[in-house]
Amino acid sequence: MAYKEGVGRDQQVLFPDALDDYVAADNPVRFIDA
Repeated sequence: MAYKEGVGRDQQVLFPDALDDYVAADNPVRFIDA
């Protein structure tokens, strides 16, 4: 009998592919980026 293999804890992604996904379109922080 073999053990189930899962994803290691150090393999998880904490952030999305783009940090823009965290900032809303009407957020004042977008002014700094422009």
